[in-house]
Amino acid sequence: MQGSPVSRVEVVEQILDLARWAPSGDNAQPWRFEIIDGSRFVIHGRDTRDHCIYDLDGRSSQLALGALIETAAIAASRFGLDLQARRRPDGDAARPTFDVELRPVPGLVADALWRFIPERSVQRRPLSRRALSGAQHEALQAAVGPAYELVCFEGAQRWSWAQLLWANAGLRLRLPEAFETHRSVIEWGARFSRTRLPDQALGVDGLTLVVMHTAMADWRRIRFMNHWLGGTLMPRLLMDLVPALACAAHIALIAREPVASVDDHVASGRAVQRFWLQATRLGLQHQPAATPLVFARYLREGRHFTADTQELRLAQTLAARLDGLLGGRSDQTVWLGRIGLGPAAESRSVRRPLSELLM
Repeated sequence: MQGSPVSRVEVVEQILDLARWAPSGDNAQPWRFEIIDGSRFVIHGRDTRDHCIYDLDGRSSQLALGALIETAAIAASRFGLDLQARRRPDGDAARPTFDVELRPVPGLVADALWRFIPERSVQRRPLSRRALSGAQHEALQAAVGPAYELVCFEGAQRWSWAQLLWANAGLRLRLPEAFETHRSVIEWGARFSRTRLPDQALGVDGLTLVVMHTAMADWRRIRFMNHWLGGTLMPRLLMDLVPALACAAHIALIAREPVASVDDHVASGRAVQRFWLQATRLGLQHQPAATPLVFARYLREGRHFTADTQELRLAQTLAARLDGLLGGRSDQTVWLGRIGLGPAAESRSVRRPLSELLM
């Protein structure tokens, strides 16, 4: 950290300009930055529990904040800096705040993953079914570290996961409580979006997009189409079933110790980001599958997320199936998704510019 105070602050800005590419649920970007000086900044988190059915306990945002911190740490290594982040213990649980300090480390080698930070994205379209090599699996396991086990479900196991994700998608698309979340996060007619999900990244054809856009104008219209016209069938087929079968493997990231606190989830988010960046480095594409874990956790913790008793019973059935697929370790599983070789997504979420994220 040599040079004038201005140049040191510019280094912090460059670190944050890379860190802002961290993934977050529905591209929510639940963070703002406050630069104190050339070696310190503050991350002001804010979860989405007040309007997102998939973040009612703030855990999804905590994972995203962990991914942000890890991305910043990787970016800092490029400048020979070690990053230490500490959460303020007395803060609002919905607005976790982290004090971050940068320290020069002579001889520190830049983390090779930094080059892949802006390149990493979600690929929702079909991928190659070619199995992961032993070297690829070893590299992914090394990326997440010894505190997590990376489990791959390949071959015939893909069908079991496809069935689960097909049924879970039906639950997700029929829940009235999820309607406003879904309607608010899609940017229609877009290839890229700075604050939401562009519709062209959803992995469906143009006709299905038109039908979805028309239906999502009103919950009554959605309910009618779901009940009488099989409205969930094409979205589930194209966004869930086909991709679930067209991949190398489904993956689960399982913590070796219980995951309960805010700091546990932040640490898990850091591991998730290292996995995802390593996958990108290996030429692999990835699509998360978060909602089965989210609903299963709500049920374990007795959190009310729907008034529809029929869908609640289905959620309970799916949670049991998920736990069976995970060998009884769904409570320690912090991430699910699919992976495989394939081209990068042509349409994706981008990010707010740094100027909009600085306080």
